[in-house]
Amino acid sequence: MTTPVWHPYAHLKTQTPAPKVIGGDGAHFVLEGGERVLDATCSWWCMIHGYGHPRLVAAIREQAGELCHVMLGGLTHEPADQLARELVRITPAGLNHVFYSDSGSVGMEVAMKMALQYQVLTGHPGKQKMLSLMKAYHGDTTGCMAVCDPEEGMHSLFASLLPQHHFAPAPTAPFDATVEQVEHDLNALRDVLERHHHEIAALLMEPLLQAAGGLNMTSPAYLTGARALCDEFGVLLIFDEVATGFGRTGKLFAADHAGVTPDIMVLSKGLTGGYLGHAATLANDRVHDAFIGDSPQHAFMHGPTFMGNPLACRVALESLRVFEEDDYLGKIGQLNRVLRCELIDNEQLSAHSQVADVRVLGATAVIEAHSAEALAGVGEFARERGVWLRPIGRWLYTMPAYITSEAEMVQITDVMKGWFNRT
Repeated sequence: MTTPVWHPYAHLKTQTPAPKVIGGDGAHFVLEGGERVLDATCSWWCMIHGYGHPRLVAAIREQAGELCHVMLGGLTHEPADQLARELVRITPAGLNHVFYSDSGSVGMEVAMKMALQYQVLTGHPGKQKMLSLMKAYHGDTTGCMAVCDPEEGMHSLFASLLPQHHFAPAPTAPFDATVEQVEHDLNALRDVLERHHHEIAALLMEPLLQAAGGLNMTSPAYLTGARALCDEFGVLLIFDEVATGFGRTGKLFAADHAGVTPDIMVLSKGLTGGYLGHAATLANDRVHDAFIGDSPQHAFMHGPTFMGNPLACRVALESLRVFEEDDYLGKIGQLNRVLRCELIDNEQLSAHSQVADVRVLGATAVIEAHSAEALAGVGEFARERGVWLRPIGRWLYTMPAYITSEAEMVQITDVMKGWFNRT
C-alpha cells in the first residue's frame, strides 16, 4: 500500500519506497523486519545521544504526567524557566535572554526579526537587510531561504518570492589557518560592509562549519575578525549554531573556539538530543534592552504556538545533564581521533581521482567528491553494509551520535572509504 506521506527533498517519480523504522537503540535504528542500521548522520545531526536513551525517555514520560503543553503567552512553567537559566549558563558570556520557538528555521526567523527591530528601535530604520555568506544554509522557511546561498543553494526556484539580501564570499581559510591566512576572507567581508553597512541589520553565519551548504570548515580567526567588523560598522552578529551547537565542532559551541560572543545565537537540533522539536534564540543585554520602552513598536511580535513546550524543555534539561555528566566532549574528542586516523591520514583516499578534499572537524567528517554523480548509489551501497549514509550533493559525510563506539565509527568510515575503493 502506498503511503500518503510526502517525503522531504524527494523526486516523486524516481523515489523508492522508504524503509519503515520501528525502533532504535544506541547508534542504530531498527527497520521493519528486524534489520539494524548504524546511523552515520544521527537523523540530520540531532540524535546526539542515539536512540532510546533511557534518561531522555524517562524525562518525557515523567513530564507528560505533569504538563504536556501550555501557551507561553502570559504564562510560564518551571521547565521553561529552568532551561533558560541553563542555556544562559552554558552559552558564551553575555547571552542572557532566551526566546523559544519550535525549530531551527523558526529560531533563525526570530533572530532576523529581532535584529531588524533592534535597528529600528535604536534609530537606524534604514538597516533592513541581512548579510549572509555564500555556501550558507539557514533553513527552508521563506525568510531563511532568502539568506541561503543563492547560487549553489536548493532554493533558486523561489527567488521571485524572496527578499533580496547581501552576501559575502564564503571563507576559504581552513580551521587551522593562521591569522594572516584569514586576512583575505576578512578583507572580502569588510568590502561588503563598507559598501552596504548603512542598510545591513545583521551578519548571519554558521560559525566554523557551514553544514548543508557543503560542510565548509573555517577558522576561528574568521569569527574574531567578523566580531570586530560588526562592531565597527554597527551591525549585529548572529551565530546560527543549529548544527554546530552542543559539541559538533569539538567544543560545546563553535563560538567557544574563538572566545567570541555573538549578539544573537540560535540553537536547535541537539538542544533536546533530537527527541522533540525545539529551538532557542538567545540575545545579549544590548539587543534585549532595546525592546524596553513605551511605544507599540517595543513589543516583539512573534509567538510560535509550541514555544517553550514543557515536554521539549524537560527533555532538553535532561539532555544537558547527560552531556555534562557523561563527559560528551571527551567522547567527541575520541570520535575526532578515529575520524582523523581513518580518513585524514589515509593517503590512498586523498589521492583518489574522484576525491576533491577530505575534512574533519570535531565529530564531523566529509569526503568531497568532484561531482554529485560520483556518489550516485552510495546510500544503497552503505545500507547493504549495515550503515545509513545520506550524502548532500557531492559531499559524503558523517555526523554520528556521540555515543557511537570506536568499532562503529570504523564501520562507518570503512563504508565511506569502501565506496571510493570499490573500483
